Amino acid sequence: MRDRRAKRALDLALLLPLAPLFAGLIGVLGLVVLVGQGRPIFFRQPRVGAGGRRFGILKLRTMTTEADPKDRRPTPLGRWLRQRGLDELPQLFNVLVGEMSLVGPRPLTPADAERLSAAYPPFRRRFAVPPGLTGLAQICQAQGPELTAELDHAYVRKQSAAMDLMILLRTAWMNAVGKRRGALRSHLPWVRGARAGLP
Repeated sequence: MRDRRAKRALDLALLLPLAPLFAGLIGVLGLVVLVGQGRPIFFRQPRVGAGGRRFGILKLRTMTTEADPKDRRPTPLGRWLRQRGLDELPQLFNVLVGEMSLVGPRPLTPADAERLSAAYPPFRRRFAVPPGLTGLAQICQAQGPELTAELDHAYVRKQSAAMDLMILLRTAWMNAVGKRRGALRSHLPWVRGARAGLP
């Protein structure tokens, strides 16, 4: 599924029928955040998309609001939201407007994109496709730039509708049972097949 229009069509086909449900869920979670930890409910942060273009992602706030960023820490509610991936649901709006895809490499901040690309040049390959709400490296719980770059590049090379659906289903399973327990291990045959043939 190398054609970006086909990938975009799949995103919309999966997202639009469920958009009212997700909008309601985001509204409920936003109210929970407001009651549980006050304003702001959402925060916007710059990220790097396909081709190096910058955009702002939306997330439910999970951190305290101290003036010094070094003093900020996850709130109890924020930790609960993060463990289940619910803080990232507002990024569905980014998918809806075409800044992200449901599946793709993790969206990086400009500083991280520059640092990792300079330290490990193959990392730049990930910017050939839109970043995703979830992705191959995420469901494998990849650690370190080398493995992350390898899995991102495997996804860029071998992406397909079937792969996207598998990653989405695995993400739902991880969010249900916990990210560590549900992670797809990088030594499993399916992942080895996805990584095969890398230069």
